[in-house]
Amino acid sequence: MNTRNQSTVTEFLLLGFGDLHNFKILVFILVLIVYIAAMTANVLVIVLVGVTPSFHSPMYFFLSQLSLCEILFTSNIVPNMLWLILVGHGKVSVGQCIAQFYFLGVAVMAQCLLLAAMSFDRYVAICRPLHYPTIMTFSHQLQMVTFSWLSGFAMELIVCIFLSKLIFCNLNTIDHFGCDVAPLLRLSCSSTASVELITTVLTFPFLVSPFIFIVTTYISIIRTILKIPSSTGRHKAFSTCSSHLIIVCTYYGTLSSIYIFPPRHNSVNLNRGLSLLYILVTPLFNPLIYSLRNQDIRNAIYKHSQSLRQ
Repeated sequence: MNTRNQSTVTEFLLLGFGDLHNFKILVFILVLIVYIAAMTANVLVIVLVGVTPSFHSPMYFFLSQLSLCEILFTSNIVPNMLWLILVGHGKVSVGQCIAQFYFLGVAVMAQCLLLAAMSFDRYVAICRPLHYPTIMTFSHQLQMVTFSWLSGFAMELIVCIFLSKLIFCNLNTIDHFGCDVAPLLRLSCSSTASVELITTVLTFPFLVSPFIFIVTTYISIIRTILKIPSSTGRHKAFSTCSSHLIIVCTYYGTLSSIYIFPPRHNSVNLNRGLSLLYILVTPLFNPLIYSLRNQDIRNAIYKHSQSLRQ
């Protein structure tokens, strides 16, 4: 496309939630409360795993990394979202917008791989219990976590390098509260084929493949559980992976509703609502699920709270 006589865009205008009228303060307070609760819950999980010797196991190690991922994910978007709620709209430079998308993508990619690692841990624990100590060594855990984070940082860097080469001119309005790849591609007045290609290429191995792996491992897990003769044994085995399964369903459900089966372009409010659920509610929901369904975590919270009071 010929960009001659077109002004180059150096910053974008984020419209946020639009005009909230008299509900501005109420929405701000609600979002702030959920944000603080989500951050507190995830920090609490990380601290508990670090200071409680009985939590020094693969499942809790992966859970702490998942909470770290949620913190990066939420803190990347929500502070600016709160500002947009109060002001109504805000400006962000092209570089800042790409940086926000970068850390958003890192968190999404790392979280998908971490969920796959957690499903592998549950698979080995239930389907290969005798080999569990030799397979799930700390070295192996560290390798899986390192691979998850490095893959996120490296692959998203590739996407953002291509994204930074796009030219933006004339149009600079993003009808959302955050930067994502789809609105940036729509605003570009240069060819977006390279960005679309690299995004498609990376989607399968780092987003779709982990989900297929999780489904496959849980098919094996369920088959193994059904073969356990006693109902008590089946209940105990399934309870060890039910929290993870709920989180996988919640995470991929919201992820697919936004990126795989997104609302139509004219459903702006629906898209914002789904994004709000994905960015704010899910990071709070995940640690709560583990806390409410895990007696060990509840006991650890009670024990440490009692020690702080003394």
